[in-house]
Amino acid sequence: MGCRGALACLRVFRVKARQASMKEMAAAAKTIAGMFDGRQAYDAAAFKAVAETIRARTGPALIAEFPSATLGAPSGARLEIEQARAEFEALANHMGTLAEALAAKARQAPVGITSDMRMGSGPAMGGGSLLGKRPAAEADPAKLPAEHLLHLILQNCSSCHSKFRQKVR
Repeated sequence: MGCRGALACLRVFRVKARQASMKEMAAAAKTIAGMFDGRQAYDAAAFKAVAETIRARTGPALIAEFPSATLGAPSGARLEIEQARAEFEALANHMGTLAEALAAKARQAPVGITSDMRMGSGPAMGGGSLLGKRPAAEADPAKLPAEHLLHLILQNCSSCHSKFRQKVR
């Protein structure tokens, strides 16, 4: 495994498991995005499965993947996670809330993408796009379209990565 001592091996194992989990979430998000932008055929069962993958790996599960002993080089997780633990956990929990709403929508997904699944539908968007009017911060995620929830999850990922992820060489 290339580590020295039990603690070092455990750290390497935890980092590799976290990286695998992140890759699974990224692949799941890419699958959903592909369904919404037409690069991939929509499949309600696949939508449900990949939305569940994201839901299962966010919130408390995501927080648990970042114990202080696994932060810093050679991991891509910055030491700042520990210094700003409350902010990190708030981002992880917010993503969990969004992912739960997305998974709930996926569990009820129709056989085809409907207009109410799309961004721009419903009053929360004010008829605009994600780049235009944004929903109020207190908007109930359960009332947002599935496509919008995905974009908010991806936005949350970007926010977290910009603050807490470092490039590893």
